[in-house]
Amino acid sequence: MGIPTEPIGSIPRPSFLLAALAGHAEGRVGDEELAARQDEAVADTIQRLEQLDCPVLVDGEQSKPSFVTYPLSGLTSLSPDGAVIPFADGHTRQLPRLTAGPFQYQVRASSYLRAARRHTSLPVKQAVIAPSALSLLYPADGIDGYPRKTFLDDLTAEAEADIRRCLDAGAHVVQLDFTEGRLSLKLDPGGALLDDFVALNNQVLERFGEAERARIGVHTCPGGDQDSTHSADVDYAGLLPKLFQLKAGNFYIELAGEPDPDRVLGIVAENLRPGIRVFVGVTDPIDPVVETPELVRDRVLAAARHIPADQLGTCDDCGFSPFADDTSTSRETAFAKIAARVRGTALAAEALGL
Repeated sequence: MGIPTEPIGSIPRPSFLLAALAGHAEGRVGDEELAARQDEAVADTIQRLEQLDCPVLVDGEQSKPSFVTYPLSGLTSLSPDGAVIPFADGHTRQLPRLTAGPFQYQVRASSYLRAARRHTSLPVKQAVIAPSALSLLYPADGIDGYPRKTFLDDLTAEAEADIRRCLDAGAHVVQLDFTEGRLSLKLDPGGALLDDFVALNNQVLERFGEAERARIGVHTCPGGDQDSTHSADVDYAGLLPKLFQLKAGNFYIELAGEPDPDRVLGIVAENLRPGIRVFVGVTDPIDPVVETPELVRDRVLAAARHIPADQLGTCDDCGFSPFADDTSTSRETAFAKIAARVRGTALAAEALGL
């Protein structure tokens, strides 16, 4: 049966795509040429993942501006002065602020999935942004004529449609990126914000049946951008029990970058429930050193001491380039780490007799 292994999502863009993005921003590259370069990058990404014997593929988010803002491309009711997310190295990312309703996705993740599936017959995973992240677009002082409750109703409907269209388009699994979960405990150590996030995400997940939720997962990490994090100093013990309250069938948990992974695995084991699978991170995108397959194997075997084999999977800790302009990790390093994950997971399965 083996141990399933999946990527998280983003992979650094090739140089020709980075050049096209820069040219597009400067007005030197048109929309059609940019789209052609993005499709070329998707095809190259998928081909290279196939060559590494990856059982589940992703498009590497080559066409996304970022993992969080893709639904907003073309939305005019935005101001750039939204919530600021500080990272440990001092750099920040800023979300836009919604200025008017109704809120509607302008781009669906299923469009990326359909484009990727044109290049392969293997299973393709699709990442989507969790509605809890997009709830941060709504300003604290409200919007005249567009109450917060109405916004959340619209957001819930849009997030459901984003997931459902991916499932209908044949996604192997749909992954909700929930990096704001750990961050919420930094913003609100009391946990009320995290409770709100979990409740909002569950309002969406509850709209799916059991068989559908078996194809839906949630990813958590302390952020990973320009080789820095936004919430690695937040204790996982405050997040994981509430994370497992989410009504999803799969959980993707950053682990390789943790200072005490065995402690984290103990918390996972305490909160594990039947019928779910936990994919543990066995490669660290922030660490420039490429893991060996043997190190990955040992990390998987350590996880297997806490998680039953039939509920265990592996993944990368995070995406390698969640924002299109993040070049802190090279494309070659990302693929080398993915190769180590695939091979190391197979070695662990052999050692466990699976």
